[in-house]
Amino acid sequence: MEKYDAIVIGSGPAGNSAAYTLKEQGKSVAIIESDLWGGTCPNRGCDPKKMLMSGVEAQKRIETMIGKGFEQTPKIVWEDLMAFKRSYTDDVPKNTTAGLDAAEIDRYKGQASFINANQIIVDDQTLAAEQFLIATGQRPAVLPIEGQDLLQSSTDFLALEHLPNKIAFIGAGYIAFELAVIANAAGAEVHIIHHNDRPLKEFDQEMVLGLVDHMKAAGIQFHFNVDTKAVELMYPAYQITGENFELAADMVIGATGRIPNVEGLNLEKAGVEYDKKGIKVDDHLRTSQQNIFACGDVVAKNAPKLTPVAGFEASYVVNAMSKDVEAIEYPLIPTIVFGDQRLARIGLSEKELAAHSEKYHSETTDLSSWYTYQRINDQGAKIKFVYDEENRVVAITCLSQLADEIINYFLLVLTKKMTHEEIEKLIFAYPSPASDLSYFI
Repeated sequence: MEKYDAIVIGSGPAGNSAAYTLKEQGKSVAIIESDLWGGTCPNRGCDPKKMLMSGVEAQKRIETMIGKGFEQTPKIVWEDLMAFKRSYTDDVPKNTTAGLDAAEIDRYKGQASFINANQIIVDDQTLAAEQFLIATGQRPAVLPIEGQDLLQSSTDFLALEHLPNKIAFIGAGYIAFELAVIANAAGAEVHIIHHNDRPLKEFDQEMVLGLVDHMKAAGIQFHFNVDTKAVELMYPAYQITGENFELAADMVIGATGRIPNVEGLNLEKAGVEYDKKGIKVDDHLRTSQQNIFACGDVVAKNAPKLTPVAGFEASYVVNAMSKDVEAIEYPLIPTIVFGDQRLARIGLSEKELAAHSEKYHSETTDLSSWYTYQRINDQGAKIKFVYDEENRVVAITCLSQLADEIINYFLLVLTKKMTHEEIEKLIFAYPSPASDLSYFI
């Protein structure tokens, strides 16, 4: 039986990062992966999705300039765009394993299953460790409806060799929005079906409606207040049915959230508590078993389940596993829906704002006539500030082609608590979102 100081379960961005740091601390380390080395994000998640989105951004950038120097919108060749994506994703597993091997971190492939709090079994091989770190992430949830086995997921979409003519997404979270934008730009007829009339519930509704209008103008069709009951194969298409609703499509993607990867771990045998939201941890990312920690998307937490957050937790937890440290304290975390028109926010959550709405007031500014946005014909650009009773900014939401850049600038401004006078002392490149900062703060 092999024995280690620490065993990391999951080789995604969080698990990999933690394994390297634990090794640098002089510990003997092993890492276990049941699927693709490198995890979801670089293999079949945010990274390949943004590779595809780069084609959309290039196309839409020209589309906004039709009649202003350009005559026609370029066509996306799906097969070529997918080849571009694979130029990155195909090398992820082998690059990941090569890095681990070079660092002399032992690797095991298979499903990890706890025997007790200090032992684990992987493909009939028993391993022991003083400490464990669980970083197994999440996977797409499957909507419990009739014909659920016919539903495909974001993983299937990101592996499409050829784009179907008509695609339906069930769910209206950020994954559905982003994949819908990609499919639509590449020429598919796209439908988004949602059980209520509140898509992207984590974002400001006024700004979400602006994004929905933008997507409708591009040809994406929304079906709100539809409770999907069943999916049936009516060769060669699929039939989606709900109350007073029917739609045929060549591909039906379930995009109704993600669930933590805890099955198969036998957490009960290790004394680790969890629920449907994930593994329960304290403010030091320690589970109910003192020598077992968890980080990343598998954790039940209020912080957004995003790759940068997982990386932040990994940096924290390796120290918490080695010495006494202060409780984890999350900084401001920006969240973004990517597309040709991006939606980004930072600050107090929409849930927190709604719970005490009497304490806050807001102001929305149309940015389309500002030179930074006018020069790229960003006609839908706008930004919304939410203030508390003392007129301090507590939340910002931006809808723009440049929203991801803008929100990152405000992340620095709010974190450093910069005043108008301090910003005025800085000289930014012009024209750019940064050069407009002094007009906001």
